[in-house]
Amino acid sequence: MSHNLEGKTAIVTGGANGIGFAIAQHLSDAGANVVVADLDAAAAQAAADQLANATAIACDVRDEEQVKSLVEQTVATYGALHVMVPNAGIGDFSPIVELDLKTWRHLMSVNLDGVFLSIRYAAPAIIASGGGTIVNVASVTALAGTPLIGTYSASKAAVVNLTKTAAIELRAHGVRVNAVLPGFIETQLVTAQVQGFEEKLGLPEGGFAGMIAQGQGRFGTVDEVAKAVLFLAGEDSSFCNGSGVVLDGGLNAGLF
Repeated sequence: MSHNLEGKTAIVTGGANGIGFAIAQHLSDAGANVVVADLDAAAAQAAADQLANATAIACDVRDEEQVKSLVEQTVATYGALHVMVPNAGIGDFSPIVELDLKTWRHLMSVNLDGVFLSIRYAAPAIIASGGGTIVNVASVTALAGTPLIGTYSASKAAVVNLTKTAAIELRAHGVRVNAVLPGFIETQLVTAQVQGFEEKLGLPEGGFAGMIAQGQGRFGTVDEVAKAVLFLAGEDSSFCNGSGVVLDGGLNAGLF
């Protein structure tokens, strides 16, 4: 497979670090112009500085005007938009009965509103550029109940459904929409919650690592997620539309 994106332009939200930066790096390596969009302007610039043909744009994906401006600035800089990767997301760690509405709405505003706004404003630009792809970053937690991260899981389940609807609506306009559903990936977002998981679930120290080993064999890597996004972003996946690619080492395949 070639994954040639020469002459294409891509936006990656939440692109300054973790999975987002790995995606930006792989798209750049494939020849694309890449806009690294992130809430942290300095981190976005630092990330863009490490890539060929990259630009940093500060963007809060919860803000409609900022997302609209992100797309407009990208088109003004590179003349087109072909690939949108709404990756920006946050986590929460609360049982449902302990969760307050403010926290729920804050997470949904990033994880779901941010994806909606990205699709809403990127799709017309992609259509005007002759077609392209949108690759949403969801999670395997969208597929099953997940204790202590129910808000996160609900937001990602909504992203999966939104992916399917957008794929159908945009197909005739030359835009394919897919999603990746990673399992537990070794990122700061995951590792920062390990101790809390162990305490809330009554696991001994190191028990979370045992759960990962049993459920999915090992932690996934950011590069493994990025390679799947790269596949969905390019023409090698030309007949893939409305799909959710699960990357979880088999976590969702078994009962234990």
